[in-house]
This record gives sequence, C-alpha cells and structure tokens, in this order.
Amino acid sequence: QVQLVESGGGLVQAGGSLRLSCAVSGRTFNTYAMGWFRQAPGKEREFVAVISQSGAYTYSADSVKGRFTISRDNAKNTVYLQMNSLKPEDTGVYYCGANTALTVGPATYDYWGQGTQVTVSV
Repeated sequence: QVQLVESGGGLVQAGGSLRLSCAVSGRTFNTYAMGWFRQAPGKEREFVAVISQSGAYTYSADSVKGRFTISRDNAKNTVYLQMNSLKPEDTGVYYCGANTALTVGPATYDYWGQGTQVTVSV
C-alpha cells in the first residue's frame, strides 16, 4: 500500500511563495509518476503539474507555467511543488497523486494524499 502525506500549505498574500511537499511511503516511489492537483470550493479537481518517475520530464498546466515548479527527490521519497507569484485564484486544497503512467487526468491516479489548504489573499 502506498500512502501520501502533503504538507506546506497555508495563508499567503498575493505575490508570495509557498513550497508544498508530499512524502510517500513504500519502497516503490521511483516507479510512480507524481502529480499535483488542486480543488477550489464548488469546483472539480484540476491538474496542476506532473513529473516522471526519474524526474527528467515535467509538465504543467498553462495557468501555472512560469510560476510553479514540480520536482522530486527519489532518495527522500518526496515530491515538491514550489509556488511563486501566487494569485488569489490559486486558492484551494492541493493534492498529490501517484500513478504508474504519466497522465494529467485525476481519474487515472491510483493513490492520493489527504490534501493541504492553500489560501492566497489579495
């Protein structure tokens, strides 16, 4: 069983930065592509960024390109999301997911964390 635990969320002013972490249990971390998603109240969960098993390939949603960076440390079983130049519309619960395939659709992910709240004030 794979377990994911997100951390690093909080309240930040517009223009600020946060770094989210997702710690993954188990010895198979490097066999999973890892994705970050977010969900605002009343909205569906949406794709933010994904990183391949080795970390060599990343892909981000247009809404966060140039502001958010996904990375991973396979020695620490952890994936990160560095979020800069935050905007109020970035507010939501951020989830990390693990998937054996490199995909962007949330329905294709096998495992999820419990989420961490990010709130960006004006």
